[in-house]
Amino acid sequence: MKKKKILALVLAASMAGGMLAGCGATSSGDETAKGDKSSGKVYYLNFKPEQADQWVELAKEYTDETGVQVDVQTAASGTYESQLKSEMAKDEAPTLFQVNGPVGLATWKNYCYDLSDSDVYKDVESDDYILKDGDAVDGIAYVIETYGLIYNKALLNKYFELPDASIKSIDDLNNFQALKTVAEEIQAHKDDLGVEGAFTSAGMDSSSDWRFKTHLANLPIYYEYKADGIDSTDAIKGTYLDNYKQIWDLYLNNSTCEPSMISSKTGDDAASEFALGEAVFYQNGTWAYNDIKDNEVADEDMGMLPIYIGVDGEENQGLCTGSENYWCVNKNASEEDIQATLDFMKWVVESDEGRDMLANEMGFVTPFKTFSDYLPDNPLVKANAEYTEAGKTPVSWNFTTMPSENWKNNLGGALLNYAQGTGAWDSVQTAFVDGWAEEYAAANE
Repeated sequence: MKKKKILALVLAASMAGGMLAGCGATSSGDETAKGDKSSGKVYYLNFKPEQADQWVELAKEYTDETGVQVDVQTAASGTYESQLKSEMAKDEAPTLFQVNGPVGLATWKNYCYDLSDSDVYKDVESDDYILKDGDAVDGIAYVIETYGLIYNKALLNKYFELPDASIKSIDDLNNFQALKTVAEEIQAHKDDLGVEGAFTSAGMDSSSDWRFKTHLANLPIYYEYKADGIDSTDAIKGTYLDNYKQIWDLYLNNSTCEPSMISSKTGDDAASEFALGEAVFYQNGTWAYNDIKDNEVADEDMGMLPIYIGVDGEENQGLCTGSENYWCVNKNASEEDIQATLDFMKWVVESDEGRDMLANEMGFVTPFKTFSDYLPDNPLVKANAEYTEAGKTPVSWNFTTMPSENWKNNLGGALLNYAQGTGAWDSVQTAFVDGWAEEYAAANE
């Protein structure tokens, strides 16, 4: 496929997704559907823009089958919390919404219906995938995801074959020093390899900055928690911030663009650069498969590496695996709407239509027992399975303990200023450590 055609398709998809995310979408509206119309209805405020179209399609299937009105609205990237607050203040508030983990639950627990007697809870494989407030089941994860460094196997093998390549095998690419060597040598040979850079651009607008202020920041938090034997804290120490700095520097200095340009780069830019074979590495997760497939990189050439940051023993590190997508039902909705919402959730995780959509169209790995015969055909999911089978230790998603969105935004701003040369790394440390204590105290007054 020619580059211009691919970019046009990416842009068109982005514009369509943006329109949907900004305006929301309704699966049935006021149209008469098949079946008997229920007295209850469902309003789902979806967190994930990359699956916006599929949720609308699935909701329409349910409406056609049952006659129950299901409306789906998707928040634009980075705006979910503010949109949820706005929607919850309306008379027609969401009946089904999401929280990202314990911190999100602390904000919304007074809105959460107890799901302990629900069919969807009975379908969950383990209580490892739920959020509880006392004995009440307030949230249920509906997707387990993995992220790391997605890489192009064909381009990486082309690098391995260079006469002066220091690293000759993927088996030796298992620590930060090796990653640094490979990235810098790819950058030095980018013309020979036909790429624009080792890494895709580190865009810092709202469609992309979460990859670094949240997902990349998870690594120093994970290792600090691991060293201290804790799973949350009111005051992060920043023990591994030097490691955070060196991986951020590696991204910036071996990229498809100059560090000063990242404020103008977006998530779509990064996806396009990888999909077109312009970069070897792309920090993102299993959910990114739908954005990069069917372009220049064949499925069999997609792999995923752990994000190495230079910590002792990281050779045994796996990929970052967890969830920040927990379904919650609004207990303030009418009894009829609550029941309609519970019925819809049950149908999503038990019906052939729902399971096929989540596993095969959305590419989700789910925590439900009903999905044993529905494994997504996603090479990035398979990469995670290979690390697990090899006995590597997955990195847990500790970013769900970050004290607030404001903390993330301040950290993102400091990372951008540092990258552009308008701020020092000290500002990143201040935002990370001092900002954590301040935001935690403000959230727990």
